[in-house]
This record gives sequence, structure tokens and C-alpha cells, in this order.
Amino acid sequence: MSMERLTQQVDAYVAWKRELMREITRYRSWLVTNRLNSETVEAQLERALKLLRTDHITLAFVGEFSRGKTELINSLFFSSYGQRMLPSQAGRTTMCPTELFFDPRSERSYIRLLPIETRLAEASIAQFKRIPRHWVNIPLDLSDPNNMVQAFTQVAKTKPMPVEQAIALGFHPDMLESTNKPGEVLVPAWRHALVNLDHPLLRQGLRILDTPGLNALGSEPELTLSMLPSAQAIIFLLSADTGVTASDMEVWQQHIRQLDDDTQTCLFAVLNKIDVLWDDLAGEAFVQSAIRQIQASTARQLGIDASEVLPLSAKQAMLAKVRKDPELLARSQMANLEKLLCERIIAQKERLLEGRVVNQVLAMLQNSEHVLKLRLEKVNEQQALLDNHQQDNGQLLFELTAKTKQEHSLHHRRLLGLKTNQRLLKRQGDLLRSAARSERLDEHLNKVRRNLTGSWTTLGINRAILHFFRSVKQDLHNLAQEAEMANKMVAAIYRRHNEENPLHGVDAPQFNIGRYQRELAQQKAKADQFRLQLKTLFTEQRSLSKRFFATLVQEVIGLHQRVRREAEQWANDALMPLLQHSLEHKQQLETHMLRLKALAQQTQQARQRGQQLGRYATELEQQLAQANDMLRILRHPAPIQRQGKVVTLPGAARPHSVGE
Repeated sequence: MSMERLTQQVDAYVAWKRELMREITRYRSWLVTNRLNSETVEAQLERALKLLRTDHITLAFVGEFSRGKTELINSLFFSSYGQRMLPSQAGRTTMCPTELFFDPRSERSYIRLLPIETRLAEASIAQFKRIPRHWVNIPLDLSDPNNMVQAFTQVAKTKPMPVEQAIALGFHPDMLESTNKPGEVLVPAWRHALVNLDHPLLRQGLRILDTPGLNALGSEPELTLSMLPSAQAIIFLLSADTGVTASDMEVWQQHIRQLDDDTQTCLFAVLNKIDVLWDDLAGEAFVQSAIRQIQASTARQLGIDASEVLPLSAKQAMLAKVRKDPELLARSQMANLEKLLCERIIAQKERLLEGRVVNQVLAMLQNSEHVLKLRLEKVNEQQALLDNHQQDNGQLLFELTAKTKQEHSLHHRRLLGLKTNQRLLKRQGDLLRSAARSERLDEHLNKVRRNLTGSWTTLGINRAILHFFRSVKQDLHNLAQEAEMANKMVAAIYRRHNEENPLHGVDAPQFNIGRYQRELAQQKAKADQFRLQLKTLFTEQRSLSKRFFATLVQEVIGLHQRVRREAEQWANDALMPLLQHSLEHKQQLETHMLRLKALAQQTQQARQRGQQLGRYATELEQQLAQANDMLRILRHPAPIQRQGKVVTLPGAARPHSVGE
């Protein structure tokens, strides 16, 4: 009675990925066997395999305090332990963002906690993740549920400290509970928790991010700027007994709403605690109608479709699973969320991998298949000729060899021409790289730091930030102009290839920078929103501003690095289909010439020569059969599409390109 459905879908998804990896590895060996391998093809296949190996699905749970986020995670993932793993008593429990995942490199399960004091450092959580010594490590014993409960209560620990110190750490004093001593407040003891658990779904690459309420989202900018946008789905928790409160609305509008448009994230609202509406006296029809009404009004307030608001009771689902009570489980309506997680999120990931891996490998395989087909046609044609000229086929073989030589030198010249173009394109790639070089970004960063250090007034902050974004935007604009030049060059090279090879028309890959310009505009919008909230400058706002900008700057640096990597990769790979085509042709012709030469040198009977050529044709047919088999398997629809459940996603995903 656990999440069997989601487990099955995730298993099918993982099996599909394994099948893809198997076929890519098989294609690699096939290329080597047939002497058709090259460095560029090898590099691209290695990248595809790496992408499949490191791929995972992240679900983020967001919402204000006491909406039942932790109870929902307990119910979804931990009901098999027969008790709650994550602490979810009344009151403020999850005080620090918690990531649950499976770490295959670690021999045992653990919880790692980052002390709250690290907020005084400029380093981000992502940077701290690379420095294990700053974290407190607690081993987890999965065979002992009580030990696990004890370990998990650590995550919710608080510590007393003077209010000034709490303000310096970026907390707003109004948001904190006070202790009995004057001037002292309770703050979360930890800034972030990492939980490595061997759970079937986590083992398959599912990751869960549990976040505290608005207070933490506001005072830990990295959550809003980078962790939430990189999740595949965000489950926004609301409570049926309160409806959409003002603070719920603030979290939704400030931190979540725009993610749907910006990224390929799916957004869902869960209306938890519907059991408060269960009324034995009024009857079931009345209860269901009340639930539908609150579902419709919630959807209206959030501005989303009613089908994306899921009414359920996490608490009753948890009880039902532990007690093995199917009726209560059905009444909790948990199945709707499980079904939606399966179909939407996994379908989303499948589409992403089809765009970024499958289609590229298919194009390469089709290239190889095309060359082999042409070669087989040639061999069959030559075999027929030899059969017709039984008497003087020594002369005929000589002519065929000469013809093949001509064809070979034509492909050799094309290959040399392409290599010259590749060098030209490399120069264009260098121009692209220098337009996005890290030194330019460093100049802007140093300037924004100088300006901020000089003035932490609201006006000073506003000017410094606007100037920073204007400079980076100008850099991207210059890069876009270089990209236009490079795209024109590549389009011309492809046009010529398509004229010379009418049977092998290929579309020129374009380097498009629009996605990065949109991403920068979104980051600027977040900075603007933050600037406008800086009414007056308290001390805590000063430290928060510093941390906000440190985080925002990390995001812009990340964007810059991705642009640079993609520019480099695009310049290296843009001509790859054509190079692969010419190189494979040339190598096939070399093999063919050797065969013809061997036939010409043998003084055997004409009949035997025909047989030898026939054997060569059979070898080619076998290679083709293997290529066709790999193509057939790679063309298999992904599991969810296979079931005919292609689901339209809210805000359809934008396609990714390789270097993303």
C-alpha cells in the first residue's frame, strides 16, 4: 500500500535509461568494429552517457509553517516504517531546509547538518557542500526506527542567542520565538540538512527538498534563487482549515509563481487536512461538495487550473497505510497526488532526455546507417557487373578500383575542406568565448563589490545592482552578435553539403543565446523585487543584502560558465554530423578498395570472385542489421509515452541544448 504506482513508474523510467545506456555503449563498440569511430563522435557519446548516469528527479515541498509538509513526506515515503520518520508534531518543526537523497558513494546512511553560524560567511550552501569538515555528521541506522526518529529530531533543534546575533545571521526578530530571558531569542541550530537514505525511490534518483516557511525562504536566498528553480516539481502546501492566507499568498507570489514560466518546473498546490471538513452528520455528498468548493476557490486565488489543486489528508493517508486500511486510504485522496507525480514529472524528465540524448544519438546512428546502405548498394551493383562479365572481370575489377579511388579522393578532399572550415569555426568559437570570458565578468563583480562596500544605502544598493545587470546584459548582447556571425557561417557550410549530398540533407545546428538572456532578465527581476523590499536599512537587512547579492552573483557566475561551456561545445560540435558523414564514407571506401585489390590480385575463377564479393555484402548486411536493431531500440517511446499517457504539462518545457 505504499507508493507502488510511483515506484513502478520510476523503475520503468530507470530501466529505459539503462536500455539507452546499453545501446549507446553497443553503438560505440559497433563503430570501433567497423572502423567508423572518431574523437568527436566518441566525445559526444561519452557526454550522452554521463548525462544519463547523473540524471535525477527533484521534488520540492514548499509552504508556510503547519501546513503539513513534513507529514505529507512521511506519508508518501516513510509509511512502510510504521511510524513518522521526520518530526511533524504541532508547532514549528522543520526549521532548516532538508534534502533527502541516496548517495551511492557512501557506505552508510547519514544526516549531515550545517551550523547556522555559517551564514556569517559569504560562501553559499552549494560551496559548503564541497567542504565536508564544516558539517556535523550523524550516522543513521535504518534497521532501528527509534534511532532514526532520534536522529531526525536533531534537524529541528533550536538554540538560544542574543537578538543582535540573530539579526546579524539574517533573521527578522518578529519571526522568532523569544526565550524566557529578555533580549534572547530561539533560532534554528542548523542552516541546512543533508539526509542520505537507502530508500527504493531515492536509490532510483529521486531527491526531495523539504523547505521551511517564508521566513527561511526570505533569509536563505539560495533556496529561491537556485534550489527551487532547479527542481522538476514544486508541491505547494496549503491547509483546508485556513484556505489561502496572506502569508501563503506572499510565498506563492514572491517565490513560486514565476517558476512555471521561467523553468520547466511543474507547479502543484496540495490542499492538505481535508479531514477537517469530514462531517459524519452532513453526509458524504455534502463533504465532497465542500471540498470541491474550496478547491475551486484556491485555484482561482492562485491563478492555476483546478486540476492542479489536489485536496487530500496526509495524516489520514499515513494512518491508513500504517493500519493497512484501504477505505481510509481512498478517502484521504492521496492516490491523486501519487498518480500525478508519476505521470507529469516522469513524463517531463522523459521528454528532456529524449531532447538531450536520444535524438542526438539517433541522428548519429542514422548517419552511420546511411553510409552503410550506400556501400551495400555499391557492392551489390559491382557483384552484378562481375557476374555479367565472367570472362574479363580482371579488367573490370581494375576499373572498379580506379572508380572507388576517385570517390575516395573526392571524400578525402571534402574532409579536408571540412577540417579547414572546422579551423575557421574554431576561430569563431574563440571570438564567442572571448565575448563571454570570465575576466569581463570579474570586472563587473569587482565593480559591484566596490560600489556596495562604498554605500549600503538603499540608493547605493539600487545603483550598484542596476549597473551590474546592465553590464552583464551588454556582454550577452555582444555574444549574441558573434553567435549570429557563427550561425551564418555554419548555415553556409551545411547548405553546400546538402547540395553535394542530396540524399543526406542535414539541418545546421544553431547557437541560440536567447535562453540565457531570458534567464538573466529573470535574475534581474528577482534582484529588483528584493531592492524594492528594502524600505529602510536595518542591520539584519545589511547582512541579508550581502548574502542575497553573494547568492545572486553565484547564480550569474553559473549562468556565465554555462554560456561559455555551451559556446565552446557548440563550436567544437557544429560540424560533427558532416565530419562524421565524410569520415565514415572515406573509411568505408578504404575498406572497399582493399577488398577489390585482394580480388584483383587473385587469379581464381570468376565464380569465386563473385562469391567473395557476396561474402562482403553479407558482412555489410549484418552490420546494417545491427544498426537497424539499435535504431529500433532507441526509437522505443519512453515508458509513459508507451502507455499512451502523454500528458500536457502546465507551461510546456522549453527544449534544452546539449551544453545545458
